[in-house]
Amino acid sequence: MTQSELEIMQYIEEEDVKFIRLAFCDIYGAQKNISIQRGELSRAFEHGIAIDASYIAGFGGDYGEDIVLHPEADTITVLPWRPEHGKVVRMFCTLSCPDGTPVDADTRTLLKNAVARAKEKGYRFHFKSELQFYLFKTDENGDSTHIPYDNAGYMDIAPRDKGENVRREICLTLEQMGITPESSHHEAGPGQNEIDFTYSDPLTSADNTVTFLSVVRTIAARNGLYADFSPKPFADKSGSALHITMSIHSNSGENVTDYAIAGILNRIGGMTVFLNPTDDSYRRFGRLKAPKYITWSKKNRAQLISAQLTKNGNPCLQLRSPDPEANPYLAFALMIGAAVDGIENREALPPSTDRDVLFMTAEEQRAFTLLPDTIDKARVCASDSAFIGANLPDSVVKAYTSK
Repeated sequence: MTQSELEIMQYIEEEDVKFIRLAFCDIYGAQKNISIQRGELSRAFEHGIAIDASYIAGFGGDYGEDIVLHPEADTITVLPWRPEHGKVVRMFCTLSCPDGTPVDADTRTLLKNAVARAKEKGYRFHFKSELQFYLFKTDENGDSTHIPYDNAGYMDIAPRDKGENVRREICLTLEQMGITPESSHHEAGPGQNEIDFTYSDPLTSADNTVTFLSVVRTIAARNGLYADFSPKPFADKSGSALHITMSIHSNSGENVTDYAIAGILNRIGGMTVFLNPTDDSYRRFGRLKAPKYITWSKKNRAQLISAQLTKNGNPCLQLRSPDPEANPYLAFALMIGAAVDGIENREALPPSTDRDVLFMTAEEQRAFTLLPDTIDKARVCASDSAFIGANLPDSVVKAYTSK
């Protein structure tokens, strides 16, 4: 075992940890886990833990019945809502086949590989996420009633904003798990909320996004509520987005953000089905500030990509089309790949669109390219994209493009 693994073994003994959850995601980003007791952790570090993957989306069809989970010691975190005595901790895992070969549908590893390729070319990335969700009341069985928890509006305060204490509990829980929220507030829709994070490296940021989804659902349920991350719960209310902000550092010191924006704009059609994987995703586009056209701006945040500055004054970009149903590992990996291609090819950035295209005349709108407006169109774009074929394995592409 490595030194960090030995340290984890010691921590487990000293801190009265009884159960270890080995976590991973299916091909669509849904978190899965298996719980082992502490006596099995040494074996997990040395050899991995084999599981039946036949019912895991993206794995069962290609890998028979077994995949092997290999926990990563540096991802350990306590689950604060579990008992203090006989604690429960969680670690994310790398996946392999029983013969040791990598599972090509392991999207967390796909992100690792994208980061490594970018680093070889001299580029480093940092990400932060802004996630929106609705809180609904529940019935006597704990199921969602689809009735919003409140009727507050954008950045309202208590007592209209009833979600204030729930967001506070979520943020405090995240902090206990080593994740730093940056801000939180009520969003525009009734019962809609948003919590934003600070920058992290790509893998940590994606892990944090997956953890966030789990924490919000858990804390909501503990408060008798249901957390809904679907992109368009109401036809006439604001949809929920996963806004992804990315900053880029080039070893040369050159500001390459414009090239990166061009790279993403030029490949976003093929990327869209991975960023917006459900039918509801496309009901969100073009409504109540959700993007519809392939545009960018330094001034207008309603565009697909908003060019911004970090708190330190460094350039960054925010992609506004993804929604919370996206697998963050795939989303970040594709953004990195598209950005690197744009930089390496020195791709030209089109003119900034500082007016909201949705309020232009029909004739003016015809000058702009639309995002795919149905999931079927997005699937075709992905299938036809050389960029997608070069950056994702066939098993992942087929899973997202097959009806």
